[in-house]
Amino acid sequence: MQKRFLGNTGIRVSEIAFGGVEIGMPYGIGVNGREDMIAEKDAIALLQAAAAKGFNFFDTARMYGVSENIMGKAFRHCRQDIVLATKCRHFRNAEGVLSSDAEIKKLIHTSIRESLSALQTDYIDVYMLHQADKEILDRQVIADEMLRLKKAGVVRAIGASTYSVEETRKAIESDTWNVVQLPFNLMDQRQQTLFELAAKSGVGIVVRSVLLKGLLSTRGTGLHPALQQVEEHIRKYSRLLQNGVSLPKMAVKFALSFPQVSSVLVGIDKESYLLESLDAADGNYLDETGVQQARSLAYPDPAFLNLPYWDKMGWLR
Repeated sequence: MQKRFLGNTGIRVSEIAFGGVEIGMPYGIGVNGREDMIAEKDAIALLQAAAAKGFNFFDTARMYGVSENIMGKAFRHCRQDIVLATKCRHFRNAEGVLSSDAEIKKLIHTSIRESLSALQTDYIDVYMLHQADKEILDRQVIADEMLRLKKAGVVRAIGASTYSVEETRKAIESDTWNVVQLPFNLMDQRQQTLFELAAKSGVGIVVRSVLLKGLLSTRGTGLHPALQQVEEHIRKYSRLLQNGVSLPKMAVKFALSFPQVSSVLVGIDKESYLLESLDAADGNYLDETGVQQARSLAYPDPAFLNLPYWDKMGWLR
């Protein structure tokens, strides 16, 4: 698998990043409990198989159940060959209120110690804010503490996981964060407007939600009636599929067609998903005409693509 530089960090990462949420906790359409998850020994074998096939970038988080622990067991003997990205615990309490400065400092340092222990390492390659909204990005104590960790060598680069275009712009323009992890896919292409700004600022882009939680795959059929228009739109992507290319493969190729994108995050909990991702990242991506055709098929109302809300309404079950 080819590698790209992660912005100006000097870190080279595989074009596909192994998304670790599915191996750590129940996540995704049709996954309702641990009985639907991969067993730990099989997850370890899958991670090691990914590394053997050229993946070097692995993404996890303190909030992803046992994902960090499993990665720690998988890579403790080859840590130097792996780029690990993890995310700090959430800063908001159960009521959604942002903690005090003192509590935030304590949380950041507690979270990094927990991650280092679980991952069985003494440094993190990319340490990120989880769900970095505008208030969090404006909180100076957060940036200060993350920069201290970087200066101390505990982390090599710091980043922010964002959702909205406004949040991403704030993260890029702050001159603090080395990496942004953002949602971008065939359906919701709004973040593409900031790709060039990120490149000029030396900020690495890691794309997530490339398969829209599995909707841009075989799971995008037979959806809840409230999502009928979404399902009808997904069928339009058949226009892009030629020479036996599947929809998830096309979704990955579309994201990798942008040179500003450093890596595309794909959730993997099956060997078939691993092989499909590897097949998609073959260096042959869309030309300018293909990109424009795909861009013309963006969902007309991207604000409706609110999966947490769909899940709350029971539309994804």
